[in-house]
Amino acid sequence: MSAPSVLTLSWEYPPVVEGGLARHVAGLSAALVRRGADVRVLTRGPQASALAAGADGVAVGRVARPAPPAGLEGFLAWVDDLGADLLAAGRRAAGERPPDVVHGHDWLVAAPAAALADELGVPFVTTVHATEHGRHNGWVQAEPQATIHAADVRMVERADAVLVCSAFMRRHVLEVFGPAEDDVVVVRNGLAPAAPVDPADVAALRARLVPDGRPLVLLAGRLVYEKGFQVALRALRRVRDAGGPDARLVVAGDGPHGAELRALATELELGDDAVFLGWSDDGTLPALYAAADVCLVPSLYEPFGLVALEAMRGGCAVVAAATGGLREVVADGTGIRVPPDDVRALAAALRRLLDDPGLRQRLAREGAAHAERFSWDDAADRALAVYGRLVRG
Repeated sequence: MSAPSVLTLSWEYPPVVEGGLARHVAGLSAALVRRGADVRVLTRGPQASALAAGADGVAVGRVARPAPPAGLEGFLAWVDDLGADLLAAGRRAAGERPPDVVHGHDWLVAAPAAALADELGVPFVTTVHATEHGRHNGWVQAEPQATIHAADVRMVERADAVLVCSAFMRRHVLEVFGPAEDDVVVVRNGLAPAAPVDPADVAALRARLVPDGRPLVLLAGRLVYEKGFQVALRALRRVRDAGGPDARLVVAGDGPHGAELRALATELELGDDAVFLGWSDDGTLPALYAAADVCLVPSLYEPFGLVALEAMRGGCAVVAAATGGLREVVADGTGIRVPPDDVRALAAALRRLLDDPGLRQRLAREGAAHAERFSWDDAADRALAVYGRLVRG
């Protein structure tokens, strides 16, 4: 068959970015277009906008929806309202040009994506980016975990194919939800072509963050408990107490765990050794990776580990927790892996890198070469194979 027409639903898409999901949808969609597919993405934004193709050829349309509120009841109502808006937008888009496949990303858009596929009589594909079961180590009996886990179950049961970002996630989905093995396919995250980073901008950023020239350690990502940033703060305290190098830890990100992390930094008396930058956009992150000496990725639960891959591509030595997809992303010789939620091990690895510039440089070189193997074009080929099988079937 010729390249299919794909109607994609996602609760985030650049420049509306909550986490790695938005980057995945954008990277995969652009690569599918490069392979000849017709891709239309329906998502949210501060204002509604009609479907219109961008420079990458992906047509993006938005429904007007503010950021989700705090609290389970309000959040679930917000998800329902978003779903209703996306279903209506999907019907309009399908009326103009019926898709061959409807592709939904995660449980927040699963209901409208599945309903649209049913109405049109076309396959429904879902990408499971993370699960509530995984985030909470299987403790999904109480609210709000029970409601979200139930949505995950319905989504996987209904989907004609389930895409996941790592071999770890494939094993997890098969074990927890029990779909047919052939229906779960690994479509790894890739990396978009690197934008040039001006060395002068990197030098200026480093001079601003560490004007005294001390080592710069980076944490990047959404501030949620499962990212393990609290482990990194405690590890930095341990390094300092043991007389290690006087490094500064810079936290680039925002999220619901931010207040607790700032309070912990105060409790640990880190002072100006820990700096919270807030959310950093995709234009700033490459310079941060290039400016940092070490990037810590201490996740407790991590389906893939896009920050580790981006940091490696940016030439930064990485210390990552040996959990989930990070064990695949940070391969032997490309970074240092430590047990998750282990302050002592993370501190020892950080101290080792801070004390050994030669090791940092070697891991940065090996990591950058390894990161180049992760391609959105490869991800698109895998997704196209799934679409083709379903459409032919």
